[in-house]
Amino acid sequence: MRATNALLLLDAIVLFIHLFSAIFFVGGSFFMWFVVVPASHLITKEEPERTQILGKIAKQFGRLTHPTLSVLIITGLYNASWYLQSAARLFEYPGTILLSKMMLVAVLLILVYVNNLYLGRRIVRVAREGNMGKLKELRKRSKVLSVANLSLMLAILLLAVMMQMTP
Repeated sequence: MRATNALLLLDAIVLFIHLFSAIFFVGGSFFMWFVVVPASHLITKEEPERTQILGKIAKQFGRLTHPTLSVLIITGLYNASWYLQSAARLFEYPGTILLSKMMLVAVLLILVYVNNLYLGRRIVRVAREGNMGKLKELRKRSKVLSVANLSLMLAILLLAVMMQMTP
C-alpha cells in the first residue's frame, strides 16, 4: 500500500469514528429528552423517585459521553487538518464554516458540563431532600440549557453538512 492510500484509509477510519461518536452523543441526547424523560413519568408519579431514576440514567449516559466527547474533539481536530491546509484558511470560505462549527462546539461543551455536572447533581440532591420548590426552579434552568444544547447539536450537524457541500 502506498503512503497516499494508507493516509486515505486513516482519514476514512478517523472520519468513521468521528461520525459514529457524533451519532452516539447526539442521538443519545435526543433519546434522553424525547424517550427517557417522558417515560419516567410512566414509571412513577413520585417526583423524588423519578428524579433519582433519571439521575442514575443520566450518570450512566455521562460515563459514556465524556470519553465520546474527547473522541469527537480529537477526531474533529484530525479531520480539520485535512479539510484545511493551514489555520489561516479558517478565516476564508469554506474555512469559516469550520470555524463556526468549532465555536459552537466550544459553547456546547461548556453548556453540557454546566448542565450535567452542576445542575444535574443539584437536582438529584434537592429531590432527595424533598424541596419541591427548589427542584422545580432547577429543572426549569436545566430544561432551558438542554433545549439550548439540543439546538446547538442541530446547528453543528447543519454546519457539518454544509462543509461537505462547499465548492
